[in-house]
Amino acid sequence: MEIKKMFQKKIDRPIRGVIKIGNEEENSFQELDEYVVTNELQKHLGKFFSSYKKGVKGHTDEVGVWISGFFGSGKSHFLKILSYLTKNNKVNGRRAIDFMEDKIHDPMILSDLKLAGNITNDVILFDIDAKSEANSKSDKNSIVRVMNNAFNEMQGFCGSIPWIADIERIMYKDGLYEDFKATFREISSNNWEEAREDFYYEEDSIIEALCRTTEMSEDSARNWFQRAEQEYSISIERFAKRVNEYIESKGDNHHVLFFIDEIGQYIGEDSQLMLNLQTIIHEFGLKCKGKAWVIVTSQEDYDSFMSVRGNDFSKIQGRFDTKLSLSSAYVDEVITKRLLLKNEYGTDTLDELYDKNNSIINNSLTFSDDTAEMKKYTNKQEFIDVYPFVPYQFTLLQKAISEIANHSNSSKHQSRGERSLLNAFQEAAINYSDKNEGSLIPFSAFYQPMEQFLESSTTRVIIQAYKNTRLEKYDVEILKLLFLIKYLKELPSTLENISTLMVEHINEDKIELKRKIEKSLIRLTRETLIQKNGDEYIFLTNDEQDVNREIKNMHVDTAEVIHKLGEEIFGGIYLDKKYRHSAKHHFSFNAKIDDRPIGMQSNSIGLKILTPYYEAEMELNSSELKSMSMRETNVIVKLPLDAPYLDEMEEILKIQSYLKLKSGISVPQAIEDIKTRKSREVSTRKSRVNIYLREAITQAEIYANSQKLDIKEKSPDERINEAFRALVNSLYNKLHYIEEFVDSTKQLHDLLHESEQLTDENNHLAVKEVDMYINRLSTRNHPVTIKTVTSHFSKQPYGWNEIDTTSLLIKLFKDQEIKLLLNSTYLHSSDKDIINYLTKRDFVDRVLVKKRERISPLLLKNVKDLSKELFDISSLPSDEDGLMKRFKELARDEKHRISNLLVYYKNRSYPGQEVLLDGIQLFEELLEIREASTFYHYIRNNRKELKDFAEKVKEVKGFFKNQQDKYDRALDRIDIYEQNRPYINDQEILTTITEIEKVVKHVHPYQNIQKLPELCQAFDERFIELLSEECEPIKTNINQDQLTVMEELEGLPGIRAELASQFREDFNNLKDRLDRVNNFFEAIAMQTESDRLKVRYIDKIQQEVNKKNAQNRQEVEEEHDSDNDREIVTPLKSNKTKTISKQDILRGTKKIENKNDIDKLLIEIREKLEEQLEEDTIITLV
Repeated sequence: MEIKKMFQKKIDRPIRGVIKIGNEEENSFQELDEYVVTNELQKHLGKFFSSYKKGVKGHTDEVGVWISGFFGSGKSHFLKILSYLTKNNKVNGRRAIDFMEDKIHDPMILSDLKLAGNITNDVILFDIDAKSEANSKSDKNSIVRVMNNAFNEMQGFCGSIPWIADIERIMYKDGLYEDFKATFREISSNNWEEAREDFYYEEDSIIEALCRTTEMSEDSARNWFQRAEQEYSISIERFAKRVNEYIESKGDNHHVLFFIDEIGQYIGEDSQLMLNLQTIIHEFGLKCKGKAWVIVTSQEDYDSFMSVRGNDFSKIQGRFDTKLSLSSAYVDEVITKRLLLKNEYGTDTLDELYDKNNSIINNSLTFSDDTAEMKKYTNKQEFIDVYPFVPYQFTLLQKAISEIANHSNSSKHQSRGERSLLNAFQEAAINYSDKNEGSLIPFSAFYQPMEQFLESSTTRVIIQAYKNTRLEKYDVEILKLLFLIKYLKELPSTLENISTLMVEHINEDKIELKRKIEKSLIRLTRETLIQKNGDEYIFLTNDEQDVNREIKNMHVDTAEVIHKLGEEIFGGIYLDKKYRHSAKHHFSFNAKIDDRPIGMQSNSIGLKILTPYYEAEMELNSSELKSMSMRETNVIVKLPLDAPYLDEMEEILKIQSYLKLKSGISVPQAIEDIKTRKSREVSTRKSRVNIYLREAITQAEIYANSQKLDIKEKSPDERINEAFRALVNSLYNKLHYIEEFVDSTKQLHDLLHESEQLTDENNHLAVKEVDMYINRLSTRNHPVTIKTVTSHFSKQPYGWNEIDTTSLLIKLFKDQEIKLLLNSTYLHSSDKDIINYLTKRDFVDRVLVKKRERISPLLLKNVKDLSKELFDISSLPSDEDGLMKRFKELARDEKHRISNLLVYYKNRSYPGQEVLLDGIQLFEELLEIREASTFYHYIRNNRKELKDFAEKVKEVKGFFKNQQDKYDRALDRIDIYEQNRPYINDQEILTTITEIEKVVKHVHPYQNIQKLPELCQAFDERFIELLSEECEPIKTNINQDQLTVMEELEGLPGIRAELASQFREDFNNLKDRLDRVNNFFEAIAMQTESDRLKVRYIDKIQQEVNKKNAQNRQEVEEEHDSDNDREIVTPLKSNKTKTISKQDILRGTKKIENKNDIDKLLIEIREKLEEQLEEDTIITLV
């Protein structure tokens, strides 16, 4: 049976696949009759009429309805059906609501429909984009203007010129409108409705008709005509008020409904238009109270529309309280019921066909695993309902059309809004209607229904392909298919998927079909109409073909391709920079691809990847590869000859070269978009390169250590690591000598300073290897450093970690098998930085390692014996280093004690200083020795000096402990004597001092120090006796000086009262000091001090007398009446007085033997007095 005979209704009958607003009367019957109410649509109808009922039965301000849905969801059709149902006109003798009775199965919804249909209303249905003027969107009030025009048109007024509609409305209210139209016809011979849009051509006729019909004068009519357009404005508030006035004029619960199609497309990104629309809803709700409604459609649902455009609308989102979102989930149901319903014969035929072929029908409709779910026939009934289509085609075509529109440079909303899935399926069915049962419609058949809406850049490719003599007709069908699925990410355009989409019969031989398609793909690729990208085949537009040709001609060097593959392998697949043989052993390796190094090449092992390019040049066989693996100590990975990654990487580099060449150059937007897609293509190809290389390594031949390794197909990492393991086990055959490992320098520190050591049983072979190596080099007098040792054992056949080798050196060091030197100084375990010296880069090249010389037991005993004599310590370690360390600690302490004793010699001369200095020198030399052998030999060579020091230092220590105080007292007596030597001529004291000096100045005074207390006592007694004798005349002189001063105060009662106590106190203090004096020179000095006190105080008395006399003279001049009553103080002298001590005039000892000596003395006294004598001066000798 032919397909066209299977349908209940003729498949080629006229069906308005695209619902257009504006042709309601023409199509209303078919639209109502064939409208399919799905479960989703029934729910939306119920929600709408439930909301609408609020305005029918009462008042509401929730009068906004937002209907959303993407292409194919039927939102425009739904809007139109709503307008039919609310208007509820008769269509072919049936009310619109009657058509729904067998489509809606919910009685509540039907009840609401009938309630709405029983009231009067005006339905205003329009496409806002078609209704508005071309430049009106720039006006923020454009929506209210369009609605106002539609409202005017509904009332029979001018729908395009609102100020004309205003004058018409005024005349209508005054009952003059019909008279005006008749008068205008009489004047101009034209109908007013036809002529009013030619407003300016009918100026005189309009003015005359206005004057004759209304009470306007010609001047006022002409003035209105000229100014009406300029002065016209319409606000949202005025418009809402106008609509409400109209509703009230109709009465009887009249409603006005505005059905506006594609409002979202019209608003676009203009936030002001959205605010304008929602303000209209708000004003309608306030003023009309549920009698005026606004129902709009948009591609996007309301919430998405708001969130995409920002937060400006968050406060007014409640304006559209009724939101209806139409999905495309039921598009197959709509198409099936409206277009594909089968008649009885068709149903029987398909029933039989399914029963015979149900096991193979879906087998030919399989897609690749990376494809999103594609719905197949689930049962017989679905097969009958959908045939000759396949279930997945409904959603797939919808997505294809949407994506093509998204990638189109023309108006995207037009692409979505003017095409219909229903139309596409009908046209495809018509084209295959002559086929017999069993035939299926391939996906490429949907190209023709869409062709008229496609851009010329696309259709031109198909047209040229038809004209291409090197292509077959079927090739063009494949090309059409590739265009349809070009932008579908969920459907990779692989050979498997293409063949499934092109199945034309339920018994299609899929294998043969693939062969046929593959040939077509090769021809299309050769003609650059498509491009192969991995396993996918991509349709190319003309611009894309041009770009691909340019990319194809870009030159890329083979070396660059290989290098980039190497970077991908070592940077994207085998990421390890070191091969981890075990938790403790990591081996750096050289990386190569063919003969091209990747990174530094300084390691002892390597990984070498060989591509088919290398094999083509070298003609390698298995023997050569084995030899290469041994010669180069590399793991050799020979990739298979099947190498799609080479082509992929070459294409990547060509694309990158093209993009770099075109960077910064101004090109058309279409080319810029292609460049962007090419950038994404690079990323995709890189991912495939990674996948292909992983597969290649998984299947590659691997060689190591002159053997072809039998490694199973595992992941690349696992195969390479297993090969490295075989290589390392062969090259580093002593790696296992170390069984106990060190992880940190802290462990090295613990090993060095704690008693616990590395277990001999675990690492004994490794310790032995290191010891033998050091001994071997030392025997040859080769300098050995820490770096020398660690480097040697990091290489083959050892491969030990440096820190592990260092731990072995520490073990040998602690076992006193080796010694360490830094800057010619031997290191000891006590050195705080020794671990740094053994591990830090700055030191490991400078620290020398030497085989240690064994110390004889005799030398060890010598040190122990000396320790007993020097330090009185006999409990000492028995090992070489321990004994040396302890002896040096004791020596250091002794040196410190000696240093403390030497401090005493800074202030006084004590006996034994040379002994202490000699000891300090011995200990300093000893403590500077770092090397054990030198230390023990030094002790032996200086044994006598050390023993002598031990004996002598005991006397010195005893002196400071028991005799120092006596010695100090003796030195004090010597100091007193030396200070008073000029004043002492006593023989007894001289004898005593001589005896004291004999003791304290002796080199070894220790035995005679016992005599010093008695000698000090004798000195003290005689010295005090002599000093007392010296002080007697001095004290007499002080008393005489005091008496002289006090006599000067006699007769001066006022001055005496002020000064006497101070003078007396000062002289008494001087006498007290004289009584306490302990040396002669201080006592003698006090006599001079007394004389000077006398002179100073007599001068002070004279100054006070002069001051009082001056005061008396001033008082006499001011108060003559009181002269008899005043106490007159008579001055000692009327002139200036100078006081001079007699001692100053007559100094020193004078010897007089004759009269001449007397004369000389008098002349000397006279000269000194004349020097002091001045005019008006009296000299007082005291």
